[in-house]
Amino acid sequence: MNRIVLATSNRGKLAEMQPLLADIGLELVTQGELGVSDAIEDGHSFVENALIKARHAAEVTGLPAIADDSGLIVDALDGAPGLISAHYAGVHGDAAGNIRKLLDAMERVPDGARRARFLSVIVLLRHARDPHPIIAEGLWEGRLLHAPRGDGGFGYDPVFFDPLLGLAASELPADVKNRVSHRGQALARLREQLPRL
Repeated sequence: MNRIVLATSNRGKLAEMQPLLADIGLELVTQGELGVSDAIEDGHSFVENALIKARHAAEVTGLPAIADDSGLIVDALDGAPGLISAHYAGVHGDAAGNIRKLLDAMERVPDGARRARFLSVIVLLRHARDPHPIIAEGLWEGRLLHAPRGDGGFGYDPVFFDPLLGLAASELPADVKNRVSHRGQALARLREQLPRL
């Protein structure tokens, strides 16, 4: 297996991504398992932040690195929470607080205006100074619910509704979510580009 550091300490991301890459001989290990601290994400786009995270993880570990920068984009909130999705309520990774703040902001927004999408940008670097990273993107369209549903997934999954499937992201079986989600789509596009390595 080829070992690649996943530039996150989020076990939920690892659980989603590892099954989608294991069959092609890639073993992901989180940077948290290797004692790597989080990079300072001061980019102005999802692509910039993914590159910052991947370069940091590759530089510290000497391993190839994959980084995902993703977020929830809500039309009625002019794209918020966007780049600050993970710390929308002020504390990084406070999913319950982020959902509360989001639902408060959307309280008076009617069903027809609750369009939202998850965006994921995944970057793979062969080494820290890789001048030609592989970049893949995925987009998952949906709308926001008025209250959380389901007990699967992580982050904003309990309030993100997929109208085609008729379920919240947190209600989807893992294999279905991996196929339709923003991260699943981005990983599928990443896999298409791997032969050039």
